[in-house]
Amino acid sequence: MCGITLSIGPEADPSVFRRMLATLQTRGEVTETRYETGLLTGVRRLRVVDRDRAVQPWVSDDEAWVLCYNGEVFNHDELRAELTALGHRFRSVSDTEVVLAAYLWWGEGMVSRLRGEYAFAIVERASGRVYLVRDPLGVKPLYWTRTPGCLHVASEVKALAGFGTPIGEVPPGHHGWADVALPVRLRPYVDLLTLGDGLPPVDDPDEAALLVRAALTESIRRRVDTDLTVGVVLSGGLDSSLALLHVREMHPDCVAVTVGVPESPDVAYARRLARDLGVPHEVVELRPRDIRLAEIREAIRISELTEYGDIINAVVSVPLFRRLRELGVKVALTGDGSDELFGGYPMYQQVGPEAARRLFLHKIRNLCRTELQRVDRTSMAYGVEARVPFLDLSVVELAMRLPVELKMRDGQEKWIVRRAFADLLPDYIRRRPKNPMSYSSGLHERARLYKPLFARLHRSFRYDLLEPVRRDFDSVLTRCGNDLDRALAAGRARPDYTMLEHARDLVGAARWNAVPVVRRLVGPRRNRGDGAPLPG
Repeated sequence: MCGITLSIGPEADPSVFRRMLATLQTRGEVTETRYETGLLTGVRRLRVVDRDRAVQPWVSDDEAWVLCYNGEVFNHDELRAELTALGHRFRSVSDTEVVLAAYLWWGEGMVSRLRGEYAFAIVERASGRVYLVRDPLGVKPLYWTRTPGCLHVASEVKALAGFGTPIGEVPPGHHGWADVALPVRLRPYVDLLTLGDGLPPVDDPDEAALLVRAALTESIRRRVDTDLTVGVVLSGGLDSSLALLHVREMHPDCVAVTVGVPESPDVAYARRLARDLGVPHEVVELRPRDIRLAEIREAIRISELTEYGDIINAVVSVPLFRRLRELGVKVALTGDGSDELFGGYPMYQQVGPEAARRLFLHKIRNLCRTELQRVDRTSMAYGVEARVPFLDLSVVELAMRLPVELKMRDGQEKWIVRRAFADLLPDYIRRRPKNPMSYSSGLHERARLYKPLFARLHRSFRYDLLEPVRRDFDSVLTRCGNDLDRALAAGRARPDYTMLEHARDLVGAARWNAVPVVRRLVGPRRNRGDGAPLPG
């Protein structure tokens, strides 16, 4: 995966363009550029597929088209075989070349053939028009802004914030055309809200379990098709454990990485699973006092996130991907997306089936600006390509066809996933209830101390040119009794927390952080070897 930048128009300035590209330096290993009058294109490339020959910007044989591409198309081998049969002659075995060849043969219809996590721009050199595409779930980002005489496109907000002009986002599952003079014209090629419509629901538990198992196994198989070491971000929860179980069987070289305080549930569960599987395991042990203002500021700078809870999760994610980079790992799998697809939230049980489906669709549609944005920014900040197998379009489509009753049953979330892999999962993992990421790592309350500063820090980077920091929607939804319409209206009426709410939150966080200090002062001393027992 990569970071891409383009400046298109008569006022395209090479010096400004170089500063844009420099902000994306961490997204890759090599800088590759192409400078023409009125067209500046560049990529900070992370070399993963066909590392020596997939040089970008990729130019068509007739030099009429230029591609800047970020992501992975996991079915590129099948597409290459199909295009070869049509007569296309390839210069590489990269998915980069397949993307441009697919456009040249099939035009805009090519987007329906791609299976992966991607965002790219294809420029028609003669006209200066640019074709913009983003994957269906929004795993990979793409933004744009305008200045007089120039259209700028980039993978991150930070590359565009310096212009001081409003920033637009290519929505997930959208594609279309832009140029220096006309409005950006984008339209959906996948509608997540209707995905699976017309297909029969899958309400038989045995059939559903078989389908879930097959879809997720195939999704993971495609994402470990590499000769590089594969990392797994392991919390010891259901989803990351499933990823590790599969990667261990499918790939000869893997490593698990976990973050948390030494006595946290995540560290205990992850250590036990990695030991039982015989997988190399790296634990980033942090103490709450290790989270300071500098760590908060850096997490906001990296992540560009706009909800408080997501920012706290980014604070926890940053050291994970930093350790992966130190280990030399460039490809990693995460378990993100499973909670949204398979009923990992209590609210799905607290409303009727129709309301639960609306909540489910809302969560899926907003993943691009919450969990997926966190994963993309915090991983690419350290040159790690994070892949999300639970969000393969085939898995998402299947989840759309499953009734809530199979996702939440007998008080247990993600029931059908546990059923599908019951023979593979150790009992201590299968029985473990869901815990939010920052809480189960033991670091949430420390990061919460700094919440009143999040919005100010976010504005200091000019990220509000796209969107300001706002209240956590999940908390608004809870206060509105899980009524989606009421929550949306409440969010519009008062986007951010009040000073009183921030003060109450700060008092609660300060009280929590003071408890360990008091215990150390008045309690008996513990032996250094004391710690939380392993689960089970």
